Amino acid sequence: MSEQRETISGVILAGGRSSRMGGQDKAQMRLQGKPLWQHVWQRLAPQVQDVSISANRNLECYQQSQLRIISDTLPDYPGPLAGMLSAFQQINCPWIAFSACDTPFIPEDYVIRLWQQKRQAPAVWVRSHERDHPALSLIHCEVVPELTRYLASGERRVIYFLQHIGGLAVPFHDNEQAFVNINTPEELLHYERKI
Repeated sequence: MSEQRETISGVILAGGRSSRMGGQDKAQMRLQGKPLWQHVWQRLAPQVQDVSISANRNLECYQQSQLRIISDTLPDYPGPLAGMLSAFQQINCPWIAFSACDTPFIPEDYVIRLWQQKRQAPAVWVRSHERDHPALSLIHCEVVPELTRYLASGERRVIYFLQHIGGLAVPFHDNEQAFVNINTPEELLHYERKI
């Protein structure tokens, strides 16, 4: 486990527009009194050697955490893949484990489970009972040239990119709630009450 941790950096993807949150910075929305991204950080940090956050606004809020902040090198919020590319450009580590900022219940062992199932694939991602979760992924730096070309072509879909490079979906049979994305104020209120 310790050897695996030393070869993987973690990145929380928090650089989107948050359009379904009415334009509010989704990562900063509070669940149980704590910003969503901090729930993710708490679960991701023990699984990797270090954690960075991919963010394009409210940077002063993240600076207080002492985490490395990575902003998109491409303009106009081109999506999670742009955050992934920027992470590889700024982090000197062969593997990066990514997590969306709106998944506060991720399993505390999802990175090691992805690592153990990757075989020779350059990327692996979580597949729960209900669907694929490509923003919960483990990706090798060798994909950077292809990722650069993919984004330059105008493509933005994460799952298609991961499939295109020969990535593998890893089945997770956890409680489906572990992979919940909180995308709207209504969903946030629902889980606030549920907890």
